[in-house]
Amino acid sequence: MSVVIAPLSRANLGGHFHGFGLRTEAELISPFIGVDHYWMDAPTFGPHQHAGISAVSYLLPDSETGMANRDSIGTQNVIQPGGLHWTTAGRGVVHEEVPVETGKKVHGLQIFVALAPSNRDIAPFPLILEAQDVPVMQEPGAKVRVPLGSYREMRSPLSPPTEVTMLDISLEEGAELSVSIAAGHCMFAMPIDGTVEVEAQRFNREDLKLPVFPAQNTPREVKLRAPQGSANVVLFSGPPLPFV
Repeated sequence: MSVVIAPLSRANLGGHFHGFGLRTEAELISPFIGVDHYWMDAPTFGPHQHAGISAVSYLLPDSETGMANRDSIGTQNVIQPGGLHWTTAGRGVVHEEVPVETGKKVHGLQIFVALAPSNRDIAPFPLILEAQDVPVMQEPGAKVRVPLGSYREMRSPLSPPTEVTMLDISLEEGAELSVSIAAGHCMFAMPIDGTVEVEAQRFNREDLKLPVFPAQNTPREVKLRAPQGSANVVLFSGPPLPFV
């Protein structure tokens, strides 16, 4: 099975934000543009604009506080730990997200997703998934949350404008899990906590790398394992979009 190792970069801003960012060739991880795995404990980014893409915020369940979200189309809500907020920017939207309680850490993922050319100028709109509405499947030694897309018979209730799957997977020490990649979909695995084996290669966030499986014409199975201690890994997959 072909795999490409993509680099992660560290980010530290003002003492209130640190994390790991994935920025690599767009063709390699399409329909995703990039992902930031971060910790934030005070307002860091002022109101800012997105256009032609979707900006997705997912708070990991161990986040100490929620994230207050507001935008120029009138959305005001709190993203709770374990919840997800999808902002389809389309022709343009200004938004801001700040921790609900300064001094407590928001632990989350900021995900940037491409839009198909026909959707890049649509009116902006949000999609909201509360933590309690995220489907969860228990497997032997593993828990799989499904904020986006599907896993086995579990499917997220959201229908975003770009087809993507995101699986938040927790593994007990020694546990193994096999995850399907659909034909024509790329997939990459971001280590969140602990060490995870992906197809027998070990990855830890401090290694500043992650595995990418480019799209191919046949479905595949990717095997995950926690070789030492528990591990948390998030899988992203979807069909690549045209670059026009």
